[in-house]
Amino acid sequence: MFQSSEEASDLFKIGYWYSGSDFPVSDINSAFYTHLVCAFAEVNTSTFEISLSPTNHQRFSTFTNTVKLNNPSVTTLLSTGGDQNSDAIQSMLSKASSRKPFIQSSITMARLYGFQGLDLSWSTIKTSSDADNLGQLFQEWRVAAESDALANSSLPQLILTAAVQASPDLNNGSYPVDSIRSNLNWVHVNTYSYHTPRTQNFTAAPSALYDPNVSYINTNYYIRAWIEKGLDANKLILGLPFFGSAWKLQNPDSNTIGAVATAPADDTDQGSISYKDIKNQIQQHGAAVEYNDSYVTNYCTFGSTWIGYDDIEAVQRKVSYAQEMRLLGYYVWQISHDDDNWTLSRAADQFTFSAEHVDDDKEERWKLLVIILSVTATVILMLGTLLNAAKHSWTKIMNNNKEAGEPFRGNAPDLHVYRFSDIKAATDEFALENKIGQGGYGPVYKGILPDGQEIAVKKLSKASTQGFEEFKNEVTLTARLQHVNLVRLLGFCIERGEQMLVYEYMPNISLDFYLFDAEMKPKISDFGMARIFTKNEQEANTSKIVGTYGYVPPEYVRQGVYSTKSDVYSFGVLLLQIISGKKTHGFYGENEDLKLLEYAYELWKEGKGMEFMDDLLDDTYSECKLMRCMQVGLLCVQEHASDRPSMVEVCSMLRNENKSQSIPKRPAFSQVEDKEDENECQPLKKFSVDDGTITEVILNRRVHSELVHDNCV
Repeated sequence: MFQSSEEASDLFKIGYWYSGSDFPVSDINSAFYTHLVCAFAEVNTSTFEISLSPTNHQRFSTFTNTVKLNNPSVTTLLSTGGDQNSDAIQSMLSKASSRKPFIQSSITMARLYGFQGLDLSWSTIKTSSDADNLGQLFQEWRVAAESDALANSSLPQLILTAAVQASPDLNNGSYPVDSIRSNLNWVHVNTYSYHTPRTQNFTAAPSALYDPNVSYINTNYYIRAWIEKGLDANKLILGLPFFGSAWKLQNPDSNTIGAVATAPADDTDQGSISYKDIKNQIQQHGAAVEYNDSYVTNYCTFGSTWIGYDDIEAVQRKVSYAQEMRLLGYYVWQISHDDDNWTLSRAADQFTFSAEHVDDDKEERWKLLVIILSVTATVILMLGTLLNAAKHSWTKIMNNNKEAGEPFRGNAPDLHVYRFSDIKAATDEFALENKIGQGGYGPVYKGILPDGQEIAVKKLSKASTQGFEEFKNEVTLTARLQHVNLVRLLGFCIERGEQMLVYEYMPNISLDFYLFDAEMKPKISDFGMARIFTKNEQEANTSKIVGTYGYVPPEYVRQGVYSTKSDVYSFGVLLLQIISGKKTHGFYGENEDLKLLEYAYELWKEGKGMEFMDDLLDDTYSECKLMRCMQVGLLCVQEHASDRPSMVEVCSMLRNENKSQSIPKRPAFSQVEDKEDENECQPLKKFSVDDGTITEVILNRRVHSELVHDNCV
């Protein structure tokens, strides 16, 4: 069998050299890396063998010998693929007869030019069929590599790796994790470019390690997702981008993360800019560089240009994260983007710690042992005093916890105050397998109390900025909101500095913040912030963005402003998601470049609204009901809050109380604008549908029918 990555003791430091960069191979400072990947060989669309262009032939054939001049121990790999080869790779994977020439030619070329491993870089995998074919290729590749090793007994077996998307989940299915685990030495996870100027019109941390607002679009989430899928941490290589994303600001004075932008910045490759060029721009314009530890990212601004990227602080924090998570290492895309001083390569390399730095001198160990024994004698004498002090402190803490719980008593007398030890035992010490969700507040765990009751524990994240007053308000408010369709709050725990909410456990499927109980009755688990206003408040402003990604309105994302129309926006997104059966964070359309809302709008505008509908909602004889739901949803998700209807108007339109509907404008977060959107909304014709029939649109899924009905009541 192939050598397991478990045998590696030091952090792998891998760099990709890209032939399209025209960066000379001889200029690579290989001393900063343990592995170097030569990218990319091409796949011939007719024979499916890998090949090299005349330009690349000389550079690829001498790559290994050249980089080993400065670092003889560096390991080299040949990578095939890249975005330009995507279609050819997909065709090659589809048949065993096509995979065979690819496999044989890749091994032959690796041996011919002295490469010690092979890498497949194909990150545009989309379907479950693609995933199955990819898994089959990995298995056949491994078998061929083992046969080659037997034929070349004097040479080590070839390393096999692949570059994969950040998330193991695909639009339809997931990566073949079992095949990866069994057949590949490791995978390079593309943990970057989550946010780019090509896909959104506001600034963001392009490659955030964490995200305090969007819990599932960040590196930490994706790495843990791979591990939860069953892939060992020591088969994961963390991606470090040596480039950033540059936006053109709408208002140069508004230049924080989340600021409104109009387009990719000038003098960039559609918003992409190398670290080397970023440093030059900073020096040229005298720009100030900021580091945000919440996201683990750097950013700088000058004029109307805003650039998010990873500088020394971010790179070293991510290397530290790789060590903490016991990942196999990190890889750089791409090394030619580093500056002339190799600043980022040097920062990552110097921050790693290796086993060779451990002092093995026996005399030093003996001296340390003597010191420890001497100190131990003193500690034993002080133990009695310390135990007494600890007992006193514990009593004080318990009293403080009891006093801290008193403010809840008057407003929430029916809530149970749980002990931390009980929650810890119920969740099996917050075991990873008991984690059932993650929100802006923090993780959610399933637990079982000693009496057999199943609970869901919502645990405040250490990175959260919520204070005790906000926690108390949430407990008090949630306790007062008792309804058959609200998840019931059982109690809370505030011991040991923790802030935890204990809810009844919902055993069935969820739709973001909508859960379903054992009888498939829908229950809401999060509440729109507009419901927390005082009577006279029309809107409020906050500097902290919270909420479920995809349901948060534009005025809240960009300005921190929310109002009663903010929940209307969220309802519109939910309605469109229900009738389509699609996720809010996917891409749709012929070119798969449209988000859900814009995809719905384009189909509605072209008169093809029924193509948007979920096939399970087979309502051939009541097409107008579905179209009315679609139009109401689009009215709710318009850019400006003033254009959206009120919830009273929404209910009236859904109930068909002779209510005319307006023509929706293009939805929020759209990448393009319609000239006609600048005009006032014009009323449309009325639909003729009996009262109450709109909810029957979802009748094929009973739970969704109840959900829509309850939101209008």
